Amino acid sequence: MHRRRALISVSDKTGLADFARTLATLEFEIISTGGTAAALWEIGISVTEVGKVTGFPELMNGRVKTLHPKIHGGLLARKGVDDEVLRQHGIDWIDLLVVNLYPFERTVDRQDCTDQEAIENIDVGGPAMLRAGAKNHERVTVVSDPADYARVLEAVNHGPTSDALRRELAAKAFAHTARYDALISQYLARSQQAGTPFSSPLVLGLERDQELRYGENPHQQAALYRPFSSGSAVSALVQLQGKPLSYNNLLDADAALTCIAEFTEPACVIVKHTNPCGVAIGADSLNAYELAYRTDPASAFGGVIALNRPLDVTTAAAILERQFVELILVPDADAATLARLRKKPGVRLLSYARDAVENAAWELRSIQGGLLMQQRDREVLDPLKLRVVTEKAPTPKQLRDLRFAWSVAKHVKSNAIVYAKNGATLGIGAGQTSRVMSARVAGLKARDEKLSLRGAVMASDAFFPFRDGLDVGAKRHIRAVIQPGGSMRDEEVIEAANEHGIAMVFTGVRHFRH
Repeated sequence: MHRRRALISVSDKTGLADFARTLATLEFEIISTGGTAAALWEIGISVTEVGKVTGFPELMNGRVKTLHPKIHGGLLARKGVDDEVLRQHGIDWIDLLVVNLYPFERTVDRQDCTDQEAIENIDVGGPAMLRAGAKNHERVTVVSDPADYARVLEAVNHGPTSDALRRELAAKAFAHTARYDALISQYLARSQQAGTPFSSPLVLGLERDQELRYGENPHQQAALYRPFSSGSAVSALVQLQGKPLSYNNLLDADAALTCIAEFTEPACVIVKHTNPCGVAIGADSLNAYELAYRTDPASAFGGVIALNRPLDVTTAAAILERQFVELILVPDADAATLARLRKKPGVRLLSYARDAVENAAWELRSIQGGLLMQQRDREVLDPLKLRVVTEKAPTPKQLRDLRFAWSVAKHVKSNAIVYAKNGATLGIGAGQTSRVMSARVAGLKARDEKLSLRGAVMASDAFFPFRDGLDVGAKRHIRAVIQPGGSMRDEEVIEAANEHGIAMVFTGVRHFRH
């Protein structure tokens, strides 16, 4: 029976000292590489440096150190199969491999990271060892996560580790190297100056951020996975207070954040079931919230609220006194506001970084048997490209409202119709199977809240296929319309607008949202 040997080479030295000390007391021979060996020597643990095992010093400033038959042979050798080969070449068994990799992700996530730094933080020897040891998990125990140190120590204290544990840790090691390779692939692909973003294969490196209480319904399991870097607004949220987030909370949070990012003035977005049900810009957060809330108080109940200014205690009090809210998203909140919200522990308060919202460039959606990938719809309306197609042109005030309504319609599920005036929504028709029905629904919501549409504007996320949708708005006294245009019946719709004395502009861009 040979003396048990452990090879330790770690970048993250969390828990290393206690782990290695215990291995030493269990009479493991410890082999290690430069930085790890130095750390162990410093705390008085006897270590055999890898160069003494291989007969080679570390080469090229550490680029080559473990890529050697005496390392990989010790990891890959099979009991009862390769014993003679080991004897012939003077290779000793390695029973326990403890490796974590260069901090590539943390390095490239720094704003000042250079390409040379990124390349130097691509680990080669570490993944090779992990894969070798994990392949041979019938004999080798592979530890790629310091969180597993305690249970591995408990297992080796009683002799050989179990087959089940070795297999579990091997799967974890392969997942670790797969994600690591995916991050490198994504970094190199995103740094290209040309070429399609749709690489094949699409390699994703997603880290489980948290398990959720359940999915859309209580009988569905769910989890949140964090993508490469911190480029995702939702996964970069910081929870300041409240109970754990649900799957639906996160879907609504994503919808609210992408909508609130449209505005630079103080603004409020209220979302229910991923649709904005009230949006407004105002003199301050409280004013914006009150205007957004009045659009559809019934839908706002149990919704998600996003503000683009730090939450103040006055606005927080108004929200809590007026409605039940699942989640409030803000850039920040002061101590007095947090103290006020603590009286409502069920309310979730999360802070977000605006640049994370703006940097979220791509979105993935699952379908049965595959994934759909597309650019996020971040098209910004260019006022110079608006085309007035009616006899009457919009006034400057109407044009401001048209631009506002268009920004909201972009985030409403298709078919989308938005009525607005003075920088606030008055009625939103979302997700109907016909555009005329969306126009009716939006009008009904305004009527229910006793909000007059006289002099309001109307936005449609796609062209009117018939004049009936515009006629519905005209009956409610809207005075201007913004839509993409492009229908085979555009002339019919333009004629209807002229009949009603309505100004209409075409954007040439549509905003379907499914």
